[in-house]
Amino acid sequence: MIKLENVSFSYGNTPALRNVSIEETEPIIMGLWGRNGSGKTTFMKLLAGMENIDAGRINVSGITPYNNTETMHNITYIQENHPFSILWNVEDALYFGPLFNKNWDADLAEQLVSLFVLPRKKKIKNFSKGMQTMLQIILGLASKSPVTIMDEPTNGLDAHMRKQFYNALLNTYEEDPRLIILSTHHIDEMEALCEKIAVINEQTIVRYEETEELKSRGIHLSGLASAIEPLIEGYPILEKRKLGKQMTVMMDDVYSDNWISKAKDAGVTIEKAKLQDYLVNYTTRKEGQKI
Repeated sequence: MIKLENVSFSYGNTPALRNVSIEETEPIIMGLWGRNGSGKTTFMKLLAGMENIDAGRINVSGITPYNNTETMHNITYIQENHPFSILWNVEDALYFGPLFNKNWDADLAEQLVSLFVLPRKKKIKNFSKGMQTMLQIILGLASKSPVTIMDEPTNGLDAHMRKQFYNALLNTYEEDPRLIILSTHHIDEMEALCEKIAVINEQTIVRYEETEELKSRGIHLSGLASAIEPLIEGYPILEKRKLGKQMTVMMDDVYSDNWISKAKDAGVTIEKAKLQDYLVNYTTRKEGQKI
């Protein structure tokens, strides 16, 4: 599916990716999480063959994507702000679908247009942000490409539209498993969809793990500082706040029955950290440090 070995890329003298290595051989739904400016968009552009790497090796769906005529038939990249022609309507977009995607599923595209209630004749330039996003989703799902990449696919969608997208994504994936990469800087809703999550920070991949493994980490403790400090000695601390005698910390460890028991014995409140909070604090702690 995808394999990157020590890949680096720069825009002029500005590094955009540094020594990225990641491999996925199975058709899964993968989350790509990172804060703005972390390198997510550059990573996706390299996978899609829109830029050529400066160093390392890259293989996507059995090919080197840059300057390769096979790229458009094997890799679909749906950008956050897709460059639709100002003259196009929905029917125009659907017409070009099979010309760029040999696995194009016209029936699925028509079903999704009806499901999302998109006006077929209205110019796309006059669509709302949510409607444009829905059209981009249709193009991505109907492409049936072996590797399908979607950049921030829920931006501009309300709660109802997001639910429709999640259902459509899961249905099409179950029918035709392939590698689907979803980028986001808000993982809370999409974590349930993703089997694995790649975490990108400071232009490199710092974690690539099963979603459940990542979700198991991150412990919140709150209570008297005198009770908490002995508990956390020797453990990596992601966040610490102290106000008078009270302290709140987030620790980088697996939330477990053992920790629940220790916190109870010490009279300390313990909670499992949300994945989004854990990732934000994990990457903040890593800034400027060797990973």
